[in-house]
Amino acid sequence: MAILTPLANLAAMPLLLGCFAVIFPRIVLFLVWLFGNGYLERAFKSAIWLVLGFVFLPLTTLAYAYSMHSWSDVSGLRPLGWLIVALAFLIDIGSLGGNHPRYRRRREVVVVRD
Repeated sequence: MAILTPLANLAAMPLLLGCFAVIFPRIVLFLVWLFGNGYLERAFKSAIWLVLGFVFLPLTTLAYAYSMHSWSDVSGLRPLGWLIVALAFLIDIGSLGGNHPRYRRRREVVVVRD
């Protein structure tokens, strides 16, 4: 059984919160900002990126903050961190196109005349 140090506890994102973030990323982003004790502020140098991320790409913003805390070193983000951010970006972009009228299933009424 691994014993986590207090610093590792701050950097670890709970699994339930991560799963909840995929479904409701803006709510989780708000909760992490509210209760995260500076978690987002340490990952982003400017608050404008947090606001833009909240509006346009919330899951990517969360993934970048997680990657900066868990998958970065002195030189910057490691390749696995960039992969996590890229996957979150694809999920964010994929969720934007879901309301296109062509992709909605419509119930068609077929009238048969004898």
